[in-house]
Amino acid sequence: MPDAQAGFEKGLTAMLPALAGANLIYGSGMLEMGQTISLEQLVIDNDIICMINSLLKGMNVTESRLSLDEIEEVGIGGHFISRASTRKNMNGQSNPLIFDRNMRGSWERNGQKDAALAAHEKVEWILENHNPCGLDRDVVKELEAFIARRDKEFLRQLV
Repeated sequence: MPDAQAGFEKGLTAMLPALAGANLIYGSGMLEMGQTISLEQLVIDNDIICMINSLLKGMNVTESRLSLDEIEEVGIGGHFISRASTRKNMNGQSNPLIFDRNMRGSWERNGQKDAALAAHEKVEWILENHNPCGLDRDVVKELEAFIARRDKEFLRQLV
């Protein structure tokens, strides 16, 4: 089952290649050095990767988002959490599906779900509700023809 250590390791092993410019994150859903696949871990890894992608896109820094007038108004010792501009500007940043960013009181009222339980509930929902659509027959035929051609090319190289 996914735990804090798995989350920490997954975050690091996804962040470093992403920062280096990799466009493929390996190991989603894997635990125990790839010996175990966990659907819950896959859902958690999806959130981690989405947050990393959001981070890599950077922040939209504009005069209105900087809110310098508001910073001056609130001043030292004040807080911004209840300001309308904070709520407005925090939207559009990383919004994870699994990780709960509510205050403790709200988290407690909502059942005190940790990431593993929230991921498990998401997995259950997906398994019950997802209805994948099939590929168009023409696309399937094209893919099969492509694979057959590549198989022949590969076999010729072996001889």
